[in-house]
Amino acid sequence: MSEPRTDEREGGAWTRALAALRGLVPARWRGDRVVVPVVRLNGIIGFSTPLKPGLTLAGVARTLERAFAVRKAAVVVLAINSPGGSPVQSHLIFRRIRQLAQEKRRRVIAFVEDAAASGGYMIACAADEIIADPHSIVGSIGVVGGSFGFDRFIARLGIERRLYTSGAHKAMLDPFLPENPDDVERLKKLQREIHEDFISLVKTRRGDKLVGSEEDLFSGEYWTGRRALDLGLVDAVGELRDTLRARFGDKVATPLISVERRLFGRRVAGVGGEPMPASLAEDIISALEARAMWARYGL
Repeated sequence: MSEPRTDEREGGAWTRALAALRGLVPARWRGDRVVVPVVRLNGIIGFSTPLKPGLTLAGVARTLERAFAVRKAAVVVLAINSPGGSPVQSHLIFRRIRQLAQEKRRRVIAFVEDAAASGGYMIACAADEIIADPHSIVGSIGVVGGSFGFDRFIARLGIERRLYTSGAHKAMLDPFLPENPDDVERLKKLQREIHEDFISLVKTRRGDKLVGSEEDLFSGEYWTGRRALDLGLVDAVGELRDTLRARFGDKVATPLISVERRLFGRRVAGVGGEPMPASLAEDIISALEARAMWARYGL
């Protein structure tokens, strides 16, 4: 058998070298694998401190933009784990996802982990398809607000509340004053307006998929992922990795698009910059409030 020619040996060595180098290139930059960027949206919406970062448009804007900018991405995935929070921030994040999806012509899939409740479900509705774990908490399409009444407590302590305002309703629902029924009705009117907008958003995004009476669907009740499938609130039950492998093959690349960080781990500011430093007392209160929101769903 004759020896391989020099050019054949050099060609083989060059091919092997290219293959070795190719293995060092991140999967998202190679053309031989399907790429599905994943963005994790965790925490209470609009509720953020340095020690307990929540979800705000300022905090996730850059991350979403980077995910939708991934070249040749098959879809963009949102991994959602949120009990809700601010209706404003929920809607801002929802709108930004839809804007990017339309600009980049990308399909979006949302995977629900522990919960996509209230504002968390609003964000999930930004996806073209919602897939939940069978035991996820889904729904809670409503509006809630709460406070405490300290007027009797300070009266027993002999404390007099002195409040000076300009405007008949400037001190509306002050926790140190007796509750005023007119103020409560004004608050409920605001809540009804927000609730109606939330209902309209869900109807627009879910359309004919919704099953059951509106009285039940939009009552603020929440369900497991399996029951949410029956109601048309989600499209399937499943898990992120298994679902993507089944659709795009075992070699699908799922790079996690995380928040950019500067030197020493500080987060890069989004639209609104980094949160201001908070005191230990504020962080303790924030942690308790966060715990209460998760506990509302038994989590």
